[in-house]
Amino acid sequence: MEIRGATKNYARTKVLDDIALDIAPGRFLVLLGPSGSGKTTLARCLAGVERLDGGSIRFSGRVVSDGKRHLPPERRNLAMVFQDYALWPHLTALGNVGYALRRRHLSTEAARRRAQDALEQVGLALLGDRYPHQLSGGEQQRVALARAVVARPGLLLFDEPLSNLDADLRERLRVQIATIARDSEATVVYITHDQSEAFALADEIAVLDRGHLVQLAPPEQVYQQPATLFVARFTGSAGELPGRIHAIDGGFAVVSVEGHSLRARYAGPLGAGSQVRVLVRPAATRVLDDPRITDAALPGTVIDVAYRGRGYEHVVTCPGGTLAAVFDSRRWARGSELTVGIDPAGCVAYPDTVSEEASVGRVE
Repeated sequence: MEIRGATKNYARTKVLDDIALDIAPGRFLVLLGPSGSGKTTLARCLAGVERLDGGSIRFSGRVVSDGKRHLPPERRNLAMVFQDYALWPHLTALGNVGYALRRRHLSTEAARRRAQDALEQVGLALLGDRYPHQLSGGEQQRVALARAVVARPGLLLFDEPLSNLDADLRERLRVQIATIARDSEATVVYITHDQSEAFALADEIAVLDRGHLVQLAPPEQVYQQPATLFVARFTGSAGELPGRIHAIDGGFAVVSVEGHSLRARYAGPLGAGSQVRVLVRPAATRVLDDPRITDAALPGTVIDVAYRGRGYEHVVTCPGGTLAAVFDSRRWARGSELTVGIDPAGCVAYPDTVSEEASVGRVE
């Protein structure tokens, strides 16, 4: 799939602004971004539900949308799974799945067998005669998944399919979606605002911010080398500490934070004297037994604590700001003074300017 210069406006608001990306056959792409970032609009343009105002979309080299041509959804060889299930209330689970085969010119028996096989694939073989109102939310979403894959489309679109489910069911269905979607060998575009869901599912992540594609990369690169401060913030932050670069040393910036030194990777053309914001990943923080302050530690005071099963996460005020999710196997009482260890590999310094969220750089 090739997207070139995709633009979409609603009245005077530009929802998609010159989006360009390629998706290789069989890849699992996640569109990640907050509400209003344009991810659902882009998926609806791929599906043919919305028309582009500019640019083009090609499937396997065939133009499906540009200034002159717009193929309707039924001619694009795709299926879509919605967050609200979108099942026909008057059809049984088997009927809903079989409905997707109505254009496949199969015999009634062949269509029934394929629909039954699809229900079996999602673990609902014994519930085919039930209507949507007789199924739980998770069961309805699995029917929607079976309906999407039964016709073996070339493209599967998922629009936040897990957002209406409870946490435990969400995790189990996420695994099922990943397995079934990849077994189908279809190209997958999956929309979510949940960064943990995106990292768990994706071969590649496309991060959208106010209609702009700000980073396209594998999950590991998005997390370890976020292209902008916005990407870094959106994909997980324990906090931000303002400071000034004292020196560049071995690929790391040595940053002065209210009289303390921290080491961090850095993005953009930065040097000694640059004013920066150091974004700290949650996994980069922990409580140290050694109270000595080094260039990988800050003093702090606990202001809140939460039990997380494997241990405790503390909210700690430090010079320059507050760090959340500081982990320790022990519970530190509110008001306790401690030393927070900060792993330089989990910190990135970005230029501290008015346009900081739009600044794009390469993490050294």
